Amino acid sequence: MSLVPSPVRVIGTGLIGGSLGMALMGTGVRVQVEDASPGTTALAVEMGVGSRPGPDDPDPALVLVAAPPDITAQIVARALTTWPRAIVADVASVKKTVLDAVRESVDEELLTRYIGTHPMAGREVSGVIAARGDLFRGRPFVIVPHEGTLPEATTMLKGLATEIGSVPVVMEAAAHDVAVAHVSHVPQLLASLLATTLLTPTETAMGLAGQGLRDTTRIADSDPRLWVEILGANAEAIARVLGQVRTRLDGVMDALDSLAGDPDPAVGSRRALADLVADGNRGVRRIPGKHGGAGDDFGTLTVLVPDRPGELARLLTEIGDIGVNLEDLRLEHTLGQKVGLAHIAVMATREDLLTRELAERGWTVAEG
Repeated sequence: MSLVPSPVRVIGTGLIGGSLGMALMGTGVRVQVEDASPGTTALAVEMGVGSRPGPDDPDPALVLVAAPPDITAQIVARALTTWPRAIVADVASVKKTVLDAVRESVDEELLTRYIGTHPMAGREVSGVIAARGDLFRGRPFVIVPHEGTLPEATTMLKGLATEIGSVPVVMEAAAHDVAVAHVSHVPQLLASLLATTLLTPTETAMGLAGQGLRDTTRIADSDPRLWVEILGANAEAIARVLGQVRTRLDGVMDALDSLAGDPDPAVGSRRALADLVADGNRGVRRIPGKHGGAGDDFGTLTVLVPDRPGELARLLTEIGDIGVNLEDLRLEHTLGQKVGLAHIAVMATREDLLTRELAERGWTVAEG
């Protein structure tokens, strides 16, 4: 029996709305789809996001609003009025501005059926054509009730998160917005800033680019229209985090100015740069793994994968045959190279076993 009541109405069938519909359909929930674009609605139905609601269909028990932040509140208010028994949730990536706008639009009784959510998953590409039913597996699903939210609404959204393979996390709206400023919005801005420095180098210089540049600029290839709305809706929290970045950057600039061509640089200049890199090491180690924990519990090994069809699939199959659960996988490959690198994270207690078994099966596991 599903933890999510049917039917669920998904309003807005872009990447997130489309993926939610696919994920819920995969659990047996009946999903109704609605989009401002008839063509997008038709494509969503064809892709298996859900079905187009008919005049005889029952009212939704749950409405999920997956729209840009600037119009989310008005769609939520309409849904609360249209379906007086439905729980209505939005999946916008900012929560306080949406909550404040909904609160201004409806009375307290309607507001009790509203709850904010934010599934912490996405892709660089957008639109329903990029939707995937497994997008949320293993990812946090933030649930943001307000002080008047019905307890059954929180329970229902926890059940939804569990059904689609996510990890439910309950937070207050303002705390959520500060958190995503740190882990999502500022990284997007910094990736975009870094990518703008690539507009001036020569083609020869760009030909030297390696995996590190690709890793640090990957999310820069995002939808400008969507991100203008997201950044504007969370401007206060983002500006606060960027202020910390600016202070640190000023220190780095001072250190570099001191070192540039100066035979007797200021004391502490090299230390400032070393501290930056070391603090970065500490910061990156705090990024959670698949199960929400990082640190000494996980080990990483690097396996050389020949650039031939089927080799990566063979590696993953043999890891399964060995009986080791793959916690995370990152691939590194440059065009023209004969091998790629598979960086594999597993439980630390299984690292030695996997290294030994893979070597016995002919795989090359890089040292260090």
